[in-house]
Amino acid sequence: MSLEQRALSPLQTNEKNPLLIAQNYNMVKGNTIDNQTRCIHYHSNLDVIAIKFKCCNTHYPCFSCHEETELHAPEIWKKEEFNNFAILCGVCKHEMTIHAYLVCDSVCPNCKAAFNPKCSNHYPLYFEV
Repeated sequence: MSLEQRALSPLQTNEKNPLLIAQNYNMVKGNTIDNQTRCIHYHSNLDVIAIKFKCCNTHYPCFSCHEETELHAPEIWKKEEFNNFAILCGVCKHEMTIHAYLVCDSVCPNCKAAFNPKCSNHYPLYFEV
């Protein structure tokens, strides 16, 4: 299956997690501009993740999208919660744990799409670091 087909496929599975993984970018809220989770705030070729916010259990491309959409304050994921599936690759729709994302070297472990390494500057907005 080509990368383009994977990006458009509505359902994906993962060898290590046979359950259906986050399957559709329509579940990502915020000001998205494409089907790979880029938004009006962050839209480079590498801006292809969405983060599930702990406070509302909803994926957003970025902190600003959450802030503009929700009426509540965001909650930070605690270190003991890093095994929760909360990061969505916008290319293949693979959802990974926070821990897997933090150690992936800005590359999706499923499809090998590159993520923006500068996202690490914003980790304190999302994760206890």
